[in-house]
Amino acid sequence: MDQDPDEMMREHRETTLWMYAANIALGLWLLTSPAMHDYRSPGLAWSDGISGGLIVVLGIVALFPPGDFWGRWGICLVGIWLLFAPLAFWAPTAFVYGNDTIVGTLVIAFAILAPMMPGKAHHMAMMQPGPDVPPGWTYNPSSWWQRGPIIALGIISFFISRYMTAYQLGHIESVWDPVFDPGTAAVLTSDVSRAWPVSDAGLGAMAYMLEALSGFMGSPSRWRTMPWMVLMFGILVVPLGMTSIILVILQPVMVGTWCTLCLVTAFLMLVMIPLALDEIWAMVQFMLQARREDRPLWRTFWVGGTIEGGSEDERSPRFDSPRTSTVPAMVWGVTVPWTLLVSALIGFWLMAAPPVFGSTGAVANSDFLVGPLVAVVAVIAMAEVARLLRFVNIVAGLWLIAAPWILGGATTGSTANDVLAGLVLIALSVQRGAVREQYAGWQRYIV
Repeated sequence: MDQDPDEMMREHRETTLWMYAANIALGLWLLTSPAMHDYRSPGLAWSDGISGGLIVVLGIVALFPPGDFWGRWGICLVGIWLLFAPLAFWAPTAFVYGNDTIVGTLVIAFAILAPMMPGKAHHMAMMQPGPDVPPGWTYNPSSWWQRGPIIALGIISFFISRYMTAYQLGHIESVWDPVFDPGTAAVLTSDVSRAWPVSDAGLGAMAYMLEALSGFMGSPSRWRTMPWMVLMFGILVVPLGMTSIILVILQPVMVGTWCTLCLVTAFLMLVMIPLALDEIWAMVQFMLQARREDRPLWRTFWVGGTIEGGSEDERSPRFDSPRTSTVPAMVWGVTVPWTLLVSALIGFWLMAAPPVFGSTGAVANSDFLVGPLVAVVAVIAMAEVARLLRFVNIVAGLWLIAAPWILGGATTGSTANDVLAGLVLIALSVQRGAVREQYAGWQRYIV
């Protein structure tokens, strides 16, 4: 504790210089790749050559302390471009797509993530002292156990989307769909997908990779030390996740079929959202407190700060105690009341109901749209900080009751099904369900 912070920073930097050298080596690899492989795309060849050269130059700049910040973050931006470049140029070969993806991911990790991993010296020199657990909370929403499931689901989603991207870019001739064959192929080659200037599956893969990488960044107290990172992480998980889910919901209406692999990735994204909301809300509470204390918001947002109250995180399991159960720590802040579980099942049932009851036209499309939305609302409301969201399903229930009488294409069976589903959904959405954790001033709004 008595060591000079500047000296601690120098010591920490010396232990990470190999990562700077690794990025220079990766830059040289990329710089020479167009001369060693048949890219079949002049644009991509030039892109990789220029990107490789920039990584080498910025890596050398970052080796010197005055250029450390600009060099590392410059490499990060080049890495993000490398994840996008194969999509922008419609990479004609699988090698180029894989090469750019791997190099882009590694240079981001070596430039930003690994050097900022919270070792003791780095934590004390860079992070402002303060609590790990937010004031009034009963757990730390930024712990590694809390972030771990989201990172894992993001990586799984990346590989699924990468497989679909290979089909859209023409690297493979067919795509597997175990349930709705040829649903996945039909969706990936539909007019909706072709309306995008780049591969929409590739954009999803890029978003999932950035999501996983951003999950690794920051210390277990990043809700107050890196608000900007928590916000970026939240944007990648929540708005982009909702966009992905909505696009999947629209598939039977706009394309006429389901895509099994798209449904899987949408489900994984849906699971991520309630797992991520608590950290986002802790960051929002911290920023609101900073505003009440008249601290400079812009600086606090980018640099972070400390806060009165709170506590050390003594509840999260230790990584060196393998016998300790870690599963509960991964889902603190998320509960699954039976009312929300049944509501989600009703939503999934509505997605399958039109073929069962023979409904067609607008009323069938209503079930195809409302069913997934009901399920999405129910699952997100399993996050205790978002429990209020369940009231949206009351509106959905009222619509289900009214839709068969307003829209065309209903049958006797589908009408009875929609009315019964709507009534049950309204009744289920009234009850709050169990809330096990504490969230400071937000607690009174979890009703």
